[in-house]
Amino acid sequence: MDHLVLLSELKSLGTEQNQKIYKRHGVKGELYGVSFANLEKLKKKIKCDHQLAQELWDSKNHDGQILATMIADPLKATDSLLEKWLSDVDNNPLADAFSVYVSKTSFIKEKMEKWIKSENEWISRVGWALLALLANSDQKLGDKFFETYLKIIERDIHTQKNFTKGMMNRALIAIGLVNKTLEEKALAIAAKIGKVDVDHGETNCKTPDAIEYIKKTVAYREQKASKTKVSKAK
Repeated sequence: MDHLVLLSELKSLGTEQNQKIYKRHGVKGELYGVSFANLEKLKKKIKCDHQLAQELWDSKNHDGQILATMIADPLKATDSLLEKWLSDVDNNPLADAFSVYVSKTSFIKEKMEKWIKSENEWISRVGWALLALLANSDQKLGDKFFETYLKIIERDIHTQKNFTKGMMNRALIAIGLVNKTLEEKALAIAAKIGKVDVDHGETNCKTPDAIEYIKKTVAYREQKASKTKVSKAK
């Protein structure tokens, strides 16, 4: 598929209301305002097309770049491609979409370790997002690996830039949900940290309370596991 034809299709799917919403989330530049539901439909239709993904990203159109992260081939990711794409990330929706793509590549751990050290707010935000995604998916890294980052969060979270701080809080929550040991450590650190203030601008987004979020999620998981156990016993 020609990327110009696809951009034309994206334009036809956009709405002014979605444009307003995305702008409140910091999106700048060319923007059509395509819903994620429609982007998902296009993703299912296109499936995986790495060349098209690169052309969409290079268009600098926000909707095109989001779709690019959805159809790009993780197996064809290169160091230079990820660094190039990262340099364009300047808003939360794109940062989240890009982080998900990177998490599917073999570079996730390497890039996480590098990017969280950046002084650039968006780069470090992506780095901490990758740590949260690692906590959600990789059970082989071991407690010591995550404990190292819990200490960094405890030490640095209140001195970091706005969106970096918010993602560090999310990483704290994700680590606290890996297992019981890390749950206890994360809860203890969350108690020491206290409230994490993040400015979400004109959006309705709120910063989750780490202690409350971890406890609620653990309780939900335990309840679900209990129901499954009972169901199997019948």
